Amino acid sequence: MTVLFECIHDQARHIGLGIPDADTPLRLHRLREEDDLAALLAGGADEEERAAALTALLADRPAVEVAAEARHLVRTRPPLLPAHIGDALVSGFMMTHNVKIDTDTQGQPSWFVKGLGDILRMPGEPLSVPADAVAVCEEAEVVLVYVGDAQGVPRYAGHTFGNDLTDIGRFKQHAGHLSYAKLCDAGIAPWLHLGPPPRAATGEVVIERAGGPAWKGSFTTGSDAIHYDVAAMMDRLFAHRSLHRPGRVHYVYIGADRSSFHSGFRTADGDRVTIDVTSHGVRFEHPLAWVGSAAGHGGQGWGR
Repeated sequence: MTVLFECIHDQARHIGLGIPDADTPLRLHRLREEDDLAALLAGGADEEERAAALTALLADRPAVEVAAEARHLVRTRPPLLPAHIGDALVSGFMMTHNVKIDTDTQGQPSWFVKGLGDILRMPGEPLSVPADAVAVCEEAEVVLVYVGDAQGVPRYAGHTFGNDLTDIGRFKQHAGHLSYAKLCDAGIAPWLHLGPPPRAATGEVVIERAGGPAWKGSFTTGSDAIHYDVAAMMDRLFAHRSLHRPGRVHYVYIGADRSSFHSGFRTADGDRVTIDVTSHGVRFEHPLAWVGSAAGHGGQGWGR
């Protein structure tokens, strides 16, 4: 499967291919100001077409190599993040997985909005939550990325992985407060996979506190673990014309397996959450920061 990432190097936009190994040089291609990567990828009907369009674009884009010791100067970006933050909408579905709902459940799962593009956080950056959060949990998820075409219709461009941080305690106190429970930052990995949404994605979550492990658990996600048909979910969501806008990038979190909360664990300010999607070679981490606290200040991290 073709995987790409975007970054800022030497004050300019670049693109790289694959998921780099730790502490190895990076081979990057400098993008031109007029390059619209989001529109390019959304124009492909399938992975093969998207990969071919990408190959054609990079054929005459200069390549540079960044030495391993200089990788910390390269800043990764959320996949296809538009220049104007308001042109990115971060949202998701809840209660989608088989382990969470009755097998006879019908219809469409509940949908929520997390915010605009500025709530997406790269690996190593802190995820902030409201100061009055009741009980916050991590949610390791597949994130689908769509781009509005010239008519505004969202077209699939690829997928990545993320952490849909949630104040599940607020939701448990009042089911009608889902919208408030979701207003936490969202972690996202920079690696955009151009293939279809994965049928299975498995891995492990580790939560560290005071420099040591405090909780660990495995997860299973992907379309096989979801009660609903993912394509039908997305078709029904994007049937709403209010979501149509040319160039708008949608980041849709499609639900999570059980979290640390379901094991009785309670996260705290300063905890560090690592999500390792071992099935796909993707690893990323974020410290948690309650708004108004001094803890949780982290720096740019690469993850994997």
